[in-house]
Amino acid sequence: MQNLLELKGVSRRVSDRFSLRDVTLTVEPGQIVGFVGANGAGKTTTIRAALGLIKLDAGEVYLFGQRCNANASDEQQRRMRSRIGLVLDTCPFPSTLKVAEVEALVSPAYPTWSHETFAGHINRFGLDPKAKVKDLSRGMGMKLQLACTLSHKAELLILDEATAGLDPMAREELLAFVADGQHGVLFSSHITSDLERAADRVACIDSGSIVFDLPREDITDRAGIAHCSQAQAAELMAYVEGARATRHAYSVDVLVPNRRETLEAFPAIPCDRISIDDYLRLTLKGASK
Repeated sequence: MQNLLELKGVSRRVSDRFSLRDVTLTVEPGQIVGFVGANGAGKTTTIRAALGLIKLDAGEVYLFGQRCNANASDEQQRRMRSRIGLVLDTCPFPSTLKVAEVEALVSPAYPTWSHETFAGHINRFGLDPKAKVKDLSRGMGMKLQLACTLSHKAELLILDEATAGLDPMAREELLAFVADGQHGVLFSSHITSDLERAADRVACIDSGSIVFDLPREDITDRAGIAHCSQAQAAELMAYVEGARATRHAYSVDVLVPNRRETLEAFPAIPCDRISIDDYLRLTLKGASK
């Protein structure tokens, strides 16, 4: 089955201080791909490139197996985007609209819209149809957008800088969305605990370049964080390929790619499972040997 989204070697100079550089990223059917990085690292610019909203200096973008870019015809772009659901950090609907009135605003744009699906998700998410958009919390605003996305039968869901966090019900909807093996999610978020519970892969961007793109279990299940003395860290760094370290006043944290192998080779050094947040921190700020 063809990929839902594929960026190949995408580059774009945005300003004198920032450029996307050779970004390659894929969302396959049945996958939730977590997309992480610091503020200004390039997550939103990458998403804009994926949606054909900016012209590229180099590289190609494919949506549902078809090449798509800012030079595509209006009709092609409308057709491609109708198959995508976008959930933003802040709710984009007019603040004075009621939840039930959002359907009348959004549904005409999508011939595949289902009133029954929208009503079902509004009820399941606990959204009051009479509540105004301006009175919704950030999390509820995200749920309203998610209800709209699921109601027009999007095939690819993109969450851009979702900082409200997913409650168990919203996370369950994402997992159900990809369960048939035909849909996919690109999930840009600062809340890495959401990704630990839902993502199949995690990609990190820093200063406009992809730093790593790994199966989630390679981070949360396979890698580890060793807590060492200065002497232990020096020995570990010399032995373990790919180790990275951050030093504190009286100890050193060392990222190791394989926790079990490290424990077997150095049984006296405590080595714990690592969170995506710590993996990100040590990858970006840790020193290699």
